[in-house]
Amino acid sequence: MRHAPATLRNREPILNVLKQVLPHRGLLLEIASGTGEHAVFMAPELGELFWQPSEMDGAVLADIDERTITAGCQRILPALQLDVTAATWPLSHADAVFCCNMIHIAPWAAAESMFTGAARLLRPSSLLILYGPFRRHGVHTAASNAQFESWLQGIDPRFAVRCLDNDVIPLARANGFELADIVAMPANNFTVIWRRC
Repeated sequence: MRHAPATLRNREPILNVLKQVLPHRGLLLEIASGTGEHAVFMAPELGELFWQPSEMDGAVLADIDERTITAGCQRILPALQLDVTAATWPLSHADAVFCCNMIHIAPWAAAESMFTGAARLLRPSSLLILYGPFRRHGVHTAASNAQFESWLQGIDPRFAVRCLDNDVIPLARANGFELADIVAMPANNFTVIWRRC
């Protein structure tokens, strides 16, 4: 199975935030689940909440499911193929949406579509939670984030560390989300929590 080293560094701080804000039961959609390591670590700690992993690349779904089976958590559902830019998504509702480290490693259109799609799925007062690096007021929060962005843009010039204040918050508001909290995290990242209006 694939392994993402960053998950070992960030999973406990993220879980601590999720425990404080997520509902005790219902369905959490994780967008861009990657290796599925967040799901198998966090889902057993989140009460009766069911965790729905998803990935755009259908080739990795079996890998996520294998990790889930090995972990033995009954509240992680079979992974779905989900392209956030698609006009329809393969589920009709969720009680919360979580997306970790995606919008900077994708074109801006993916962020736009993610908010639009999440607005369709979520009921009023439900949460959309993003984790990752962000600029604040147009400025990188650390030199390492600026270096990371240069590396990203060497891969694809459409990738970038997004500006939370100038770009992401206005996008969220335009799709019916109000900012609930910004939590500073280790390694110059943030967990950003929006509530569906």
